[in-house]
Amino acid sequence: MAKFGDPKDAVELQEMSWAEPATGQLLIRVRTAGAGFPDVMMTGGFYPLLDTPPFGLGTEAAGEVVAVPTGSRFSVGDQVLGITAFLEGWGGYADYAYLREGSTIRIPEGMTDEQAGGFPVGFRTAYAGLVERVPVQSGQTLLILGAAGSSGATALQLGKALGTTVIAVAGSREKLDFCARLGADHGLNHRTDDLTARIAEITDGRGVDVIYDPVGGDTATTAVKSLARNGHIAVIGLASGAFVTLDPMDMLLRNYSAAGVLALPNDDPETEAAVWSRLAELADKGAIATPVGQVYGFDEVPRLLTEQGAPGAGKSVVRVAS
Repeated sequence: MAKFGDPKDAVELQEMSWAEPATGQLLIRVRTAGAGFPDVMMTGGFYPLLDTPPFGLGTEAAGEVVAVPTGSRFSVGDQVLGITAFLEGWGGYADYAYLREGSTIRIPEGMTDEQAGGFPVGFRTAYAGLVERVPVQSGQTLLILGAAGSSGATALQLGKALGTTVIAVAGSREKLDFCARLGADHGLNHRTDDLTARIAEITDGRGVDVIYDPVGGDTATTAVKSLARNGHIAVIGLASGAFVTLDPMDMLLRNYSAAGVLALPNDDPETEAAVWSRLAELADKGAIATPVGQVYGFDEVPRLLTEQGAPGAGKSVVRVAS
């Protein structure tokens, strides 16, 4: 990305060269790369961790390892998926990409290229939210906002794998049907349903134990009214354009908490490796799978970025190469 602004003006195709990967990185030949709302934030200049273009877009990618540093646990020829070195300016919408070795795994057997390219960020974020920051327990009720989106749909699957009852909130019948196919126990349309009344009906007036919120805005603020006493909200993002509004007095009186979720690598490499091993195990068992939505060609990246502001159901993926 050359400058902030509208994707058709801000995004340029440039010829680059890639040096040998540094310690802690791998260089891959990219086949697919996942897309998401962070790309929109980066393009518009409001992603908090990147503030000076030019830099590459695309936070996750999958492909074949072509170079490794000395001592790497990977080898040239390995088929891998992982999170790119986007914070250093190297994104996944490219012929080649650097991956963070600690956030990379070999592609599980049976996983398609499109599923691999869109796997890392959504599921690592869901794990950070539902295991590390706001640990859910089997038998609890989990409310997921934006449940058909790339972030919500991964949390939906992980929540089911962890034994929760999932209430999926989305904005259309089509998206709710999509959530049902992923295993949601209940579906609510935030445009047409009275969320407070419907959640009370589903939970027999108790409320939900955990809210997973990648959306923010009025929908999230309304959903908080349905948190059970001692409940929690995991603040993931602001796809609506604004974060959830929280009232400290209400938090005090109902004894609920909010936790911010940013899925940066754990400082302990062994702990981080265990996270990825667990995600790979769940994928191998078929408990989680990338909810692939629209697949774009490499030349369609500007259109992809434009459409990520209001995407359809599922994870958008870029097919970079065969």
